[in-house]
Amino acid sequence: MEKQRGIVVRLEGERIYLRELRLEDAQGNYPNWLNDPEVCRYNSHGDILYTKEMAKEYIKSIQNSLTCKVFAICENVDETHIGNISLQNISVKNKNAEFAILMGEKSFWGKGYAKEASDMLLEYGFNNLCLHRIYCGTSEANTPMQKLAHAMNMEKEGVKKEALFKDNKFYDVFEYAIVNETQK
Repeated sequence: MEKQRGIVVRLEGERIYLRELRLEDAQGNYPNWLNDPEVCRYNSHGDILYTKEMAKEYIKSIQNSLTCKVFAICENVDETHIGNISLQNISVKNKNAEFAILMGEKSFWGKGYAKEASDMLLEYGFNNLCLHRIYCGTSEANTPMQKLAHAMNMEKEGVKKEALFKDNKFYDVFEYAIVNETQK
């Protein structure tokens, strides 16, 4: 759930729901995801040991933020926290935000949960936050994220040459975006 101007919002899906990231999430598997080389294979995490205390500080820093909305992705049946999804760098002036997702529980990979969560977040961003454009960037090596961006109807906008340094190698970053055509 996310508190937005005193209103509690819980985004419900078919198999999952999105709720605010909570301090108690730091006691679960969430910090371990950021220490897992497979989970962090394509992102900027995993270079330093991520602790529960660091997770708590991060969660505190985003609570009540106007420029970052981070949700826990939770499975409906047993309420397992399986990942995080966010709109960050929200610009009210430019009506845009950056999309990010981290699927931490590997047993849920490849089963459509990321797509379901992404569709819910796009709808929230366009309809509740009145955004016009949502964008993301991903490593050239991250084909799962590239497939997800295409499944979200994002268009490839360009390439940032050698913009990501990971595992002693530079990677190009592919840029994607979707525009809400009803907001023109």
